[in-house]
Amino acid sequence: MVKIFIVFFSGMIALSIHIQAQDTAYLHPATNGNEWTKLFKDDLSNAIFPKGVWSEKDGIITATKDEALWSEKEYDDFVLDLDFKNADGTNSGVIVHASNIEEWVPHSVEIQIADDYSAQWSKAPPDWQCAAIFGHQSATKHIVKKPGEWNHYTITCIGKMIWVVLNGELVNTCDMGLYKSATDNPDGTKAPSWLSNPMATLPLHGHIGFQGKHAGAPIYFRNIVIKELK
Repeated sequence: MVKIFIVFFSGMIALSIHIQAQDTAYLHPATNGNEWTKLFKDDLSNAIFPKGVWSEKDGIITATKDEALWSEKEYDDFVLDLDFKNADGTNSGVIVHASNIEEWVPHSVEIQIADDYSAQWSKAPPDWQCAAIFGHQSATKHIVKKPGEWNHYTITCIGKMIWVVLNGELVNTCDMGLYKSATDNPDGTKAPSWLSNPMATLPLHGHIGFQGKHAGAPIYFRNIVIKELK
């Protein structure tokens, strides 16, 4: 029993060191190396979306309706790096681990994008505000810029871990494996009823997506690049 405990304890230390190392590993990635690729072609020909909804002009991608833009390819572990710009009242998000893009909400994880300065989102629950793991875990800081200014996201997914860096600061570190209930989050808050699959049970192989023009407020993206981790 002592040997088993020692092995288990040393394993937990190793895991802790690994997580702490990852917390700082991707704060400021250099995205010009050969291992980085654009997630979408300039003409969006390798993206999945309803015809006419999403478009690209001068490097900026935006939508006319609340329809998601999906990567054609499915991913496992990766680092995703991008810029986004809110409008007044924006409510959007970056979607990862989407195993069902037709009914993506309960079959994925959304890293929230929101105009936290607006009347609606400034009063929303913390896990509905910008950089939250939507409906599950709020960001540790609220540092999204005002509408009209560009923000920078770096999102790293390794196994069940997700790290969210907003404007150069690590603001969310989430272990999906802790979220074993479809109704109750580990911190005692309630998960939205439409997130009906516990995060701990979600497949980790899936599409990457971007929520469109939700509730009438647009969202803008640019410089979306990805590095797959082996």
